[in-house]
Amino acid sequence: MPRRNWAGNVRYAARRYHRPSSLDELRRLVAGSDRIRAVGTGHSFNRFGDTTGDLVSLAGLPAAVTLDPDRRTVTVPAAMRYGDLAAWLHARGYALANLASLPHISVGGAVATGTHGSGETVGNLASAVAGLELVTADGDLLAVDRARDGDTFAGMVVGLGALGVVTRITLDVVPAFDLCQSVRLGLPREALDAAFAGAYSVSVFTDWRGPRLREVWVKQRAEDAPPPADWLGTTPADGPRHPVPGMPAENCTPQLGVPGPWHERLPHFRLGFTPSSGAELQSEYHVPRAAAAEALAALDPVAHRIAPVLQVCELRAVAADGLWLSPNHGRDSLAIHFTWIADAAAVLPVVAAVEERLASYAPRPHWGKVFGIEPARLAAAWPRYADFGALLRRFDPAGTFRTELLDRYFPR
Repeated sequence: MPRRNWAGNVRYAARRYHRPSSLDELRRLVAGSDRIRAVGTGHSFNRFGDTTGDLVSLAGLPAAVTLDPDRRTVTVPAAMRYGDLAAWLHARGYALANLASLPHISVGGAVATGTHGSGETVGNLASAVAGLELVTADGDLLAVDRARDGDTFAGMVVGLGALGVVTRITLDVVPAFDLCQSVRLGLPREALDAAFAGAYSVSVFTDWRGPRLREVWVKQRAEDAPPPADWLGTTPADGPRHPVPGMPAENCTPQLGVPGPWHERLPHFRLGFTPSSGAELQSEYHVPRAAAAEALAALDPVAHRIAPVLQVCELRAVAADGLWLSPNHGRDSLAIHFTWIADAAAVLPVVAAVEERLASYAPRPHWGKVFGIEPARLAAAWPRYADFGALLRRFDPAGTFRTELLDRYFPR
């Protein structure tokens, strides 16, 4: 098992590491532990998933995947990577409505933190969850369902690993579809909304070094007409691109408008290759989509501080949902994602400056990335924040799944 997260900036403090091979073994482990957390692929940049007790990988549990064509759902192990699930689904004629930029992440970890892709009519990955199976603090196995458990279920999906060890997840599926991906250069900032509306999934990249947004990655359904050569004042890229300057384009999914399966176009990165740059820190903030232009303008005065410690900034649209701790709860959002250099001493003061500039837009951070917003400000940004704290105390009164960071943001 890894002793550090994927980026290497967090060294886990766990005393013991476990990889159970059966559900019963996991249940006994949870029931006998005073502190335990599950770890997935380690693509988290903070200590929400860390513990001084037991750290458990679910990768050794049975890997059965169950498709229900009548309900249009698939039930999968929480430890399964999205890239592996996507290939399995596509072979059977089905798809997920959206994927994150990298297919390397586990389903359980992505759902628990509100991870997302892009698409103004598509929700984040957690919004596709129809059911959860989890081992609670006393070792019991609990199944919850969207249709049956309603509001409580909405509080449990983006659960930060704080309510139990999620073992299996049921997701909505749709018929498989093809996409074309192309890269456009030099988008005027005032055309950002039009760009998001121009395709099924759109990601915009900038370096905060000039007035125009550097690249637009356009992922459109194969049956739709391609954008014209002068689309929104941009020009077509002359070859494949990588979002991070200087990184090899072969790490990325096919571009240049070549049609292909949804799971080979929605992610930016290919499963067998290093995603992003590998040596990095990440932060991300979700602000109301209606305030996108204002929020970006609010960052302009600190652009001179952002640019020197930035590898790339990605802007994405995410549709609203009803999940209590989702960054997109109750509002369509603009996600402002920063891939920083791997130097915490240089980056953290800039993160604080970004948060201060965005403060009036009630920014909601991605739960798995680097942020330092005060607990009171986060509590004000989520209408159901206090309700989640009550749910946490109800499901885990002894603090079995607690961490230092959870205690900071959700005091007992």
